[in-house]
Amino acid sequence: MSNHTIASGNCLCGAVQFSAKQVSNHVGACHCGMCRKWGGGPLMAVECGTAVSFEGEDQIRIYNSSDWAERGFCKQCGSHLFYRLKGSGQYFIPVGLFNQQESFVFDHQVFIDRKPLYYSFSDNTENMTEAEVFAKYS
Repeated sequence: MSNHTIASGNCLCGAVQFSAKQVSNHVGACHCGMCRKWGGGPLMAVECGTAVSFEGEDQIRIYNSSDWAERGFCKQCGSHLFYRLKGSGQYFIPVGLFNQQESFVFDHQVFIDRKPLYYSFSDNTENMTEAEVFAKYS
C-alpha cells in the first residue's frame, strides 16, 4: 500500500465486508479508556477517510459512544468494525480486519497519558496525550 490506497476486509464471521478508498498505511494505537473497555486493550486502527462502503450493512450495529463519535460492530460475531467521527464521517478501522496487512506501519499512539502501566510497545512512535489529541482534532 502507498500512503493512501484502496483496501478491503471483513469481520470474523464474514457477515460484513468493507471496501475503503483512502486507507492510510499508518497504524495508530488508542489507549483511551473507552477503546480499552471496548476491546480489552488498545484499539489499533487505520484512518480510512469517508469513502468506506459496506456489504451486509443489516448486520452492523452502531453504538453512540460519545458526543463526537460512534462505534460499529457486527451483530453476528461481535467484531469491531469501525470508530467513526460524527462531524466529518471519518472512519478508523481496526487494522486486523484488512485482507492485506503487509505494508502497514505502526507509527503513532494517542491518549498515551491514559495507557496503563501493565503494557508497553517497543516501537518508536509519535505519542500524543489526551489534551494534544483534543487540541488537534477539536
